[in-house]
Amino acid sequence: MADLLWDDVRCFFDPEFMGALPDVRVPNTSVEDWQLVLDLVAEKGWKCQYSEGETVFPVPRAEAVLSRPADAECPDLRVWPSVDVLAIFRFHVHDEVDFDVDLRELQGQERLDVFCGFLRDERAWRSVVRWVLVLSPPRRGTVSISVVPGSAAVG
Repeated sequence: MADLLWDDVRCFFDPEFMGALPDVRVPNTSVEDWQLVLDLVAEKGWKCQYSEGETVFPVPRAEAVLSRPADAECPDLRVWPSVDVLAIFRFHVHDEVDFDVDLRELQGQERLDVFCGFLRDERAWRSVVRWVLVLSPPRRGTVSISVVPGSAAVG
């Protein structure tokens, strides 16, 4: 059974309403949570690309990325949990995991299931008992989705 039913949530994944690239934020995290995300990407063998500006580098440890000078360019990590779904992580601050998703890629139940599977993977969010995923569409406020990592509950 699906975590979220596409027909129940399709309005929150509508690129016309939410904007094609809303920010996704997981507040109240730590450097350790960031490292768990990086470890999960490696463990799953997901295709990824870490870059600082236009230069591509091997994926570093979270502590190294998050301790860069304040005036340094914000690095990003592009992760493909499936061939057609891309998440772009931005290493702005240590206490909030921040990434973008392209809602045009998250259309339909199958793609929504891939996204929810990533969100609830307990290995990435071990230290977070319950968190709120915040989708921030441009100029429209926010939509919050509560997630219990490691469970089938997303909603």
